[in-house]
Amino acid sequence: MRRITSGQIATFLALLLISVALASFCVWLVFPMIKWAQEFRSILVSTLFLCLLYAFSIATYRLFLRLRPLPQGEIALHSPDEAIYHVHLLFFLILFYPIMKSNLVPVPLMRTIYIALGARLGANTYSGGILFDPVMIDIGSNTIVGQGALLIPHVIEGEHLAHYPITIGNNVTIGANAVILADVTIADGATVAIGSVVTKGTVIPAGEVWGGTPARPLRTSFGSLVA
Repeated sequence: MRRITSGQIATFLALLLISVALASFCVWLVFPMIKWAQEFRSILVSTLFLCLLYAFSIATYRLFLRLRPLPQGEIALHSPDEAIYHVHLLFFLILFYPIMKSNLVPVPLMRTIYIALGARLGANTYSGGILFDPVMIDIGSNTIVGQGALLIPHVIEGEHLAHYPITIGNNVTIGANAVILADVTIADGATVAIGSVVTKGTVIPAGEVWGGTPARPLRTSFGSLVA
């Protein structure tokens, strides 16, 4: 794990302060309109502020990544790419991971949040698990990511740091509590069994069933079992 510098923390805090200021201004504009709420006004104001804070934080985060895209591949020590990664990481550690891990947000709404954070999700695709680094994840249509599954595009091994995309096709099933690591490609119609770990750089062909730790083929696209 690399050290996050004070400059990177200051950059994150400045962006967060912008979101807080925008959310506060919007609440201030709306406040006179909710006098009817009486004793419930404080609850409504707090809820509205929290929702607006997350909305503006997502917008600020995406604008930051548009100006300074999250790098793919190896990230050199003390490089500008490392600074971008650390600001991205602070957004997730402080704001976004608590929402992803809480299981309080309904799955259809989490789909919207993941798309807002940059994930590319096809029609009728939903995740009951956690999509880390959503801008590095591309999933086709009619695909389900099971409860508790983890898609992890980043690589953190001591001081080694890298980002590689995860690409998943159409009509894919990722079983509950499965783990999909960086640089994995899963083709159309494939299935990853419950609790499996798909290691870095794996390519799962179309229609195959994989399972285990590390994941291996259990059934081929021709329907035959693998010994």
